[in-house]
This record gives sequence, C-alpha cells and structure tokens, in this order.
Amino acid sequence: MSRFKPKAKKLRLAKLGRQTKWAPIWIIPKINKGLKRVHPSQYTKIKRNWRKTKTKA
Repeated sequence: MSRFKPKAKKLRLAKLGRQTKWAPIWIIPKINKGLKRVHPSQYTKIKRNWRKTKTKA
C-alpha cells in the first residue's frame, strides 16, 4: 500500500478494526443475570475476521 493514506480511508479502516472486538466483559453477567458463563464474542453485532471477510475499504 502507498505511504500516504487519505484521512477518510484511515477513518474507515479504524471503524472496521473496532468491529472485530468482543463485547465488554461486564455485559455478560448483565445479560445472563450471572447464571451462565458465555464467551464475550457471542454478544457482538458484527463479527468480522481478516481471513474470512474482506473489507471494501
């Protein structure tokens, strides 16, 4: 990739980078009422992996 990236492209890539994260750890007991241990990635809306799904950015 080139050395210079436009600011708009950097912002798009930053947004896509945030979409791969897990849910916050405090969300799990709140949703499950502390009854069941669940993996944090189950509660994220968008699950994107750099191998499986390519971005159009």
